[in-house]
Formats: sequence, structure tokens, C-alpha cells
Amino acid sequence: MSFHILRAADMQPQPWKNGLGVTREVARFPADAGGEDFIWRVSVAEVNSAAPFSTFPGIDRQIVLLDGDGFTMTLDGARRHALTTPLEPFAFAGEAQVDVAMAGGATRDFNLMVRRAQASGRLDVVAGPGSQVMPPDAVLVFLARGTADTLDGPLAAGDAWRPDTSPIELHEGAVALVARVTLHAGAA
Repeated sequence: MSFHILRAADMQPQPWKNGLGVTREVARFPADAGGEDFIWRVSVAEVNSAAPFSTFPGIDRQIVLLDGDGFTMTLDGARRHALTTPLEPFAFAGEAQVDVAMAGGATRDFNLMVRRAQASGRLDVVAGPGSQVMPPDAVLVFLARGTADTLDGPLAAGDAWRPDTSPIELHEGAVALVARVTLHAGAA
């Protein structure tokens, strides 16, 4: 990845893998990887209807409701999870068959996908105000709410920052999602 700050306006919409929705990719590693060979990927999906999720065999997923009333996920016809509380990560296997029942209107959600054979990942939620130095395994910071400052420039809600050793200053009311990825030995 060559960017340090990626503006929300620069995240181009693209169809879901199954063609039933729209997502905006924030970043992937390696940057030139295709849909079937990335090690990790971060995106913001728009869920406008009860369309089933795309399946991603071999991928561990974490999802966080950003905006809207959310939805209830039914995984493999049995396990149910209400993704209706903003900014609470939920982890599930990418090969799961996920059906959706909308809780209201359109929503947006943040997604971290990690190829489990090559890496492990997690999402942390960090709230302001305050200065934060990101852990060494942080690969991306997504500003979900509010504003923040970095040495690379200011961030507004929806912007992403590729962290380095410098801190991020979260302003009052700011909430950031920190994507953390640890590569397994031999993965690159």
C-alpha cells in the first residue's frame, strides 16, 4: 500500500462478489492481489436490501455496523446475529451462507477479511478524545465518526489512514476502527 490517507470520496463503488450489493474497497494486501488471493482486505459495504452475503471460503470476516438500523444475519440457516448496535464488531467464517433480514432502511458496514491460512486479524474500536499510538500489527485505521489529526493530515469520518509510528489524535466524539493483522510465518 502506498497511501497514508485515503479519503472517503476516493473509495470507488464496486459490485459485491455475488453482484447483489455494492461495496467500496478501502485497501487490500498485497495491493495488486485479486479477489481470490488477497491476504487481507478492508471495505465498506452498502446493504440496501435482504440480499445474501457473498461467500469467501477460507476467509475470516469481521463486520461492524457504521450507519443505519442494521440487520439480522442468519448463518448457515441456524445461527442468528442481530447486527443492530453500531460499532460492535462481529466475527464469522467467510464460507458461511449468510441471509439477511433488514431491521429498517439502508445500512453501511465496515468489513475486515483475512485469509486464515496466511494471517489472523481483529478489529479494535478506539474512541476519542485523546492521542493513540497504533500497535505494530495495525494495518489500517478507519475513522467511523468525528474528526482526527495525524502527521499526514486531518481525517474526517469515512477516511482511512495507514498508520506508522506517529500517533493519531482523536477529537471529542471521534471513533476509529483499527484493523489489526498478523501474518503467519512464511506468508507475504
